[in-house]
Amino acid sequence: MVPERRSAGMTATAWKTSAGAAARVPVAQAKNLTQMLKDAQEQGYFVVSLDGGGDASLPGLKLADEPLVLVVGSEGKGLSRLVSETCDTIVSIPIAGSTESLNASMAVGISLYEIATLRE
Repeated sequence: MVPERRSAGMTATAWKTSAGAAARVPVAQAKNLTQMLKDAQEQGYFVVSLDGGGDASLPGLKLADEPLVLVVGSEGKGLSRLVSETCDTIVSIPIAGSTESLNASMAVGISLYEIATLRE
């Protein structure tokens, strides 16, 4: 899900760099991301967001086997307050002390890999 406003959306560059994944993973635009997340929760999805100060750690994520919506904030600004408050849990990725943070695409890749591994 990509917000309709204040986001880059699915540009030609996004399609190209996805290496074909964008053709297999459904992508839609949301007029109101917070409402869309609430609707997903009503349909049985757990909403998990990524943030360095999260209350849960990615390795061994207990919700990995459940239907999930993974929310990633913008680089620099992170998640909006309303989106953050809507999430069921906020997950952090443990990183070495010398690394300040991960960029959004790296965090997504690591998270999707860990979730897929835990689902096996």
